[in-house]
Amino acid sequence: MGKQYTAISAEHGNFISRQKMFFVGTAAHDGRVNVSPKGMDSLRVMSPNRVAWLSVTGSGNETAAHLRQINRITLMFCAFEGDPKILRLYGIARAVYPNDADWPELAKLFPALPGTRQIFDVTVETVQTSCGMAVPFYDYVGEREQLNDWARKKGADGIRTYWEERNKTSIDGLPTGIDANL
Repeated sequence: MGKQYTAISAEHGNFISRQKMFFVGTAAHDGRVNVSPKGMDSLRVMSPNRVAWLSVTGSGNETAAHLRQINRITLMFCAFEGDPKILRLYGIARAVYPNDADWPELAKLFPALPGTRQIFDVTVETVQTSCGMAVPFYDYVGEREQLNDWARKKGADGIRTYWEERNKTSIDGLPTGIDANL
């Protein structure tokens, strides 16, 4: 059975830090629900009720668009090795951009990755664990470098152009807020 907690415990934080990937879920008032896998050493537990996740340029920017309408978010971690476990963080979030005052404080927590777009600052309201017995085992082989290689090749100006063309609105036409960084 699942258990709910009001904060991330040390045990939860250790579990989160061992995961090579996690999933993010958001939704606006209308339109599509977005669930997206994330990796790249991009998440930090900052306190028992706060995590930060570094977002790099991708094909869409759904999370940012959804959070502008409804700032709720779910992050899910699954154990693909060892004891079975699923851990979800339910909370509210906001996008922090390089032009925002608190960007330097958050950005120093992460490796400098090409194509960095924003950091999502998440206030965790509920932590839920469940068994994860139906999640299969997977072997971690390594990180993919294609996205970093792509972003390096584009360069800063090319990334800004890509944001202009592909990241200003969601697939449902909602604004993402990236305009301030163009």
